[in-house]
Amino acid sequence: MSNMPELGFGQATPELVLDRLPVQGSLPDWLHGTLLRNGPGTFRVGQQQYRHWFDGLAMLHKFSFGPGRVSYANKFLATKSYQEAQATGRIAYSEFATDPCRSLFGRVMAVFSPQITDSAKVSLARLAGQFLALAETPIQVAFDPETLETVGVFNYEPGLVGQMTTVHPHFDEAHDTAYNLVTRYHRISHYRIYSVRPGRDNQRLAQIPTKQPAYMHSFGMSQNHFILTEFPLVVNPLNLLLWLRPYIENFRWQPQRGTPFWVINRHTGQLVGRFDSDPFFAFHHVNAFEEGNELVVDLVAYPDASIVNAYYLNRLHDPQAELPFGQLRRYRLPLGGGRARYELLSEACMELPRFDYERYNTNSQYRYVYAVSVNPQQRQGFYNQLVKVDARTGRVQTWHETDCYPGEPVFVGSPGRVAEDDGVILSVVLDAGQGTSFLLVLDAQSFAERARATLPHPVLFGYHGDYFPAEPLLPR
Repeated sequence: MSNMPELGFGQATPELVLDRLPVQGSLPDWLHGTLLRNGPGTFRVGQQQYRHWFDGLAMLHKFSFGPGRVSYANKFLATKSYQEAQATGRIAYSEFATDPCRSLFGRVMAVFSPQITDSAKVSLARLAGQFLALAETPIQVAFDPETLETVGVFNYEPGLVGQMTTVHPHFDEAHDTAYNLVTRYHRISHYRIYSVRPGRDNQRLAQIPTKQPAYMHSFGMSQNHFILTEFPLVVNPLNLLLWLRPYIENFRWQPQRGTPFWVINRHTGQLVGRFDSDPFFAFHHVNAFEEGNELVVDLVAYPDASIVNAYYLNRLHDPQAELPFGQLRRYRLPLGGGRARYELLSEACMELPRFDYERYNTNSQYRYVYAVSVNPQQRQGFYNQLVKVDARTGRVQTWHETDCYPGEPVFVGSPGRVAEDDGVILSVVLDAGQGTSFLLVLDAQSFAERARATLPHPVLFGYHGDYFPAEPLLPR
């Protein structure tokens, strides 16, 4: 535990291209694609350190699978934030919870020309015919999935100052369409839903006005609805436009507001209704679907927003610190009117949740959610186990190994599968005992280890990634 913070939240790791990693165990014969992951490549620039887990300079990681083998490459995104940090040895752009050191004059000038980061470090997706590194900032960064080279940028709407996005777009594969939520900050702010299709202009489908916008990391989508969960972590938009503090430190927890769900018709863009609930917070929606006259919304919820403060690096370096537990809740929204109510689907700690999105998104038959977790016998420190939760029965399966800290578990289904959990789980694990990381391959049904591929260095704690089968790796 003693060196875990330094390994997971420390300095830059070298950029590498490795044709073959040492593999223990047996990889599935059918695993012939690429796992792409995103996250911070360093938490330090020169003598300066970023302040929060959600800060840092973006680095992509690529694991490619062939018969019995795994290759690896990693590369910093060549953003303005990265290039200026390299050139000056200083943090140059404002991040989630870190601002550059500026004089009073510099802070005043920043009001007129804010240096908002383009370090798109949080997630990635194949969107609008290209591979994009995603951030909550206005600028999304396009990259080549083969070389990891930065090749361009993507924006949802013009006017970069005063807009933020989520890093979890939804996809309708049948119509080759992606959807995302953009919050536009102004005197009267708006939540806006956009659709994105290859070769077409982005289309605004809906918008909802608000005087105090909420921080929303994701949103929900069912067969017929978009779901905006307006947590009471809100901001006066003027504070964001002045940008006198780092982004998240402008937000305030106001539990008296409760947490309303705003439901929008996917087909018409019309507001279906507002469904009130008691205050809670979440980063991640999991799934949503209609069941009779109810809209069911599953997410990983917290009683308040203290998890945001728990991710400050000075707290994560405290060996006695304990993370607040996120837990899987199922909210039921009566479409005929009334308050939302919820049930707890599992007592297990969960974060960075994943499921078989390809087959079970918006599907009421889905059962299994995979996530990082905290082992109840080792509460101090960071996420140190993986869990698989059966949303139908509450059964929990776990993977845990001493001094190991797994990242987001990505489900990859086997070809021709019938069972929902017929496949493998891929997770990048920091091995604090060895001072390195490895790619873990679990059998998704039994949650037993099938294989691991060892890296020569530690990979800093990241957030999100995805698996792409070999055939469609090139942009559509």
